[in-house]
Amino acid sequence: MKKVLFVVQAAGGVAAYLSMLLKYIDRKNFNYIFVCSKDYSEEEFKPLVDSLEYIEMNREINFREDLKAIFQLRKLIKKHNPDIIYLHSSKAGAIGRIAALGLGKKVIYNAHGWAFNMKCSKFKRNFYEYIERMLALFTDKIIAISKFEQESALHNRICSERKIEIIENGVDIDSINEIVEKTTLTRAEIKIPEDAYIVGMVGRISTQKAVDVFVETADIIKKSIPNAFFIIVGDGEERNEIEQLIHKYALEDSFLITGWIKNPIDYIQLFDQAILLPRWEGFGLVLAEYMACRKPIVATQVGAIPNVIENNINGILVPPNNPEKTAQVVIDIYCDKDLKGFLVKNGYDIVRERFDIKRVAMQHRELFKEYAN
Repeated sequence: MKKVLFVVQAAGGVAAYLSMLLKYIDRKNFNYIFVCSKDYSEEEFKPLVDSLEYIEMNREINFREDLKAIFQLRKLIKKHNPDIIYLHSSKAGAIGRIAALGLGKKVIYNAHGWAFNMKCSKFKRNFYEYIERMLALFTDKIIAISKFEQESALHNRICSERKIEIIENGVDIDSINEIVEKTTLTRAEIKIPEDAYIVGMVGRISTQKAVDVFVETADIIKKSIPNAFFIIVGDGEERNEIEQLIHKYALEDSFLITGWIKNPIDYIQLFDQAILLPRWEGFGLVLAEYMACRKPIVATQVGAIPNVIENNINGILVPPNNPEKTAQVVIDIYCDKDLKGFLVKNGYDIVRERFDIKRVAMQHRELFKEYAN
């Protein structure tokens, strides 16, 4: 039996992706070892793998702690002796590739969004590019989660075209349908008026996700749709600032911030419209969840989002940092039921055709078979 050792640090969207992938992945020909940070739930992931191990990994760069993690991981690689090491996210990608040096293992890496595409200083971007370029020399295959991610890697000379392959993200559509059918969450339960028109977003409350723009958009929408109500499904480091902004616009009675939710589908199914307004994005997995839940989508035209949302077909794209334009599109969808139905139908058809996690699992089976042999 061949072995694949997963190494993961980042939680959030990466954890959701891996949870779905491991549910459908090939268990007949492979054993899976899961090495992760303390951000991962043993209750959720232990049933999905053959062995689960924890090591200390933090998102921030800390040379002392990172070196310790490298030695811990190298010890685990020798212990389990995998045929393939599969690394997820930038931090795990760096620690894992250094830890695997000289051990003769096949190494596959999925950044889940390049760090050098973040909004940061030129020095940081150049540093991230240099690190990725150097570590790519010790990588057998790089997985891009979108065409944008592949093109970005090639443009920045991270690796050759031969070394990188696109496996687009996916969601568990069957599971989403089951959750929507069985959910008992009601508007009354979370104190939202029955006649409210709910505009919601799912994501980390961070600079990347532009939650400040969402609040500014809400203020404009409220003037045209008095019964509008807004939900943020998530939490994050900028929550205090966002709550202050909500207070500034006197929107406290029209906003709900759920905090971290294990299953956001319960809340998505309450939305009348679904929004995603990031300033940069490697894929935007929640867009596929929105489509599977049959919600009309408004999203920013950044990063890989145009690879997922075709403007005016399965969603409407708006410029980043533009609450006026975003609010107008939300109002247009509110006023035009035919447009809303058109976007919803196309979105559901597209998510079933392109973004089913079973397709992702099948592509990984072929990938593992190739490199294990």
